[in-house]
Amino acid sequence: QVQLVESGGGLVQAGGSLRLSCAASVSSYRLNRMGWYRQFPGKQRELVASITSDGSTNYADSVKGRFTISRDNTKNTVYLQMNTLKSEDTAVYYCNTNRFGLTYWGQGTQVTVSS
Repeated sequence: QVQLVESGGGLVQAGGSLRLSCAASVSSYRLNRMGWYRQFPGKQRELVASITSDGSTNYADSVKGRFTISRDNTKNTVYLQMNTLKSEDTAVYYCNTNRFGLTYWGQGTQVTVSS
């Protein structure tokens, strides 16, 4: 069982920045891939960014050059630094990981970007 707790969401003006954090209940050394997804109202969750244990990253085209995913295994935490935020980034952001074939999600954190 893995619990993921997100924090760092909130309201920000367009062009601003936020940093999301996701703390895992197990050592993140044991978690190969960790990711951030977001969900718009009435839509399915979509991948924003992911990072593997060796530091390989993957980004959605819509956030490339603006968002940066990183992880600190000493703190069992994955981060999403979001810069130059746009109104279309407004969504609920979820942390995600997998372990032993099971998928785990955090509770989600709301990010609202005002134009």
